[in-house]
Amino acid sequence: MKRTLTILATTLCATGALAQTTVQSCDRTVTFDAPPQAAISNDVNLTEMMLVLGLADRMVGYTGISGWKTLDEEMTAGIEALPELSAKYPSKEVLIGADADFFFAGWNYGMKVGGDVTPETLAPFGIDVYELTESCIHIGDKGAASMDDMYNDLLKLGAIFDVSDKAEALVADYRADLEGFTAELEPLEAAPRVFVYDSGEDVPFTAGRYAMPNALIEAAGGANIMNDFEKSWATVGWEAVVERNPEIIVIVNYGEVTAEEKRVFMMSNPAFAEIDAVKNNRFVTLEYVEATPGPRNINAVKTLAAAFRVE
Repeated sequence: MKRTLTILATTLCATGALAQTTVQSCDRTVTFDAPPQAAISNDVNLTEMMLVLGLADRMVGYTGISGWKTLDEEMTAGIEALPELSAKYPSKEVLIGADADFFFAGWNYGMKVGGDVTPETLAPFGIDVYELTESCIHIGDKGAASMDDMYNDLLKLGAIFDVSDKAEALVADYRADLEGFTAELEPLEAAPRVFVYDSGEDVPFTAGRYAMPNALIEAAGGANIMNDFEKSWATVGWEAVVERNPEIIVIVNYGEVTAEEKRVFMMSNPAFAEIDAVKNNRFVTLEYVEATPGPRNINAVKTLAAAFRVE
């Protein structure tokens, strides 16, 4: 069953201008008396969501990108007028010092449970927080990752910033693009077994059922070998990977270790020699910004679908 956007209340004043909007953010309801004017986003994918909605002029900066990732030309052009306020997770003081009134982040996307920066610690300083839907599993129950997680974040941001028409048109285009693409896909005899290799050599960091790649893989016609792993992004043992014998390995590209170095690590390790994906050298790379919730998820599905159909 598709999860639908929850906008609990929107009140228009006599002039037709937005007066108040309430949205669901994980286990909280958040009310906005007016659209934020001094927003900060954390991480490359959340920042890109703000940019595709045309919200750069409502932002005072962004955080959590250069400490781990590099920007492509498209992203660089979109944020060139904005300062990066923190290379990694921001402190509470950074957000307060920027006179922010809104923080778009998530659990393990700029905030940590019990950490210094949370909706509760920022509230006394007039900073409202909207939490990335995919990350809500860290503080409560939710269903497996879905394309609707990304769609709903865009729609809720549209409501918060009073650009709902743009958000709804954008999401409608994404839905139509993906539905049209998948409808024309060549059927597979069986869903290929897929493992997501994010990082790590002693133990791999991977995507469980609550992480976005689970939804991307399914949309492309595959099956995540860790789709019964009741986690979002987390570590597993290599033994489980070998036992489940993936036919395709999806490498998430970011950080100091390149995608090619990750592939070479797996190809050269005797412990992985009998994995079908290794024997047949079947690897596909997704950039971090494609593998996490955001506007590039549609192209990620297309990349995966093509890789799943190459022998």
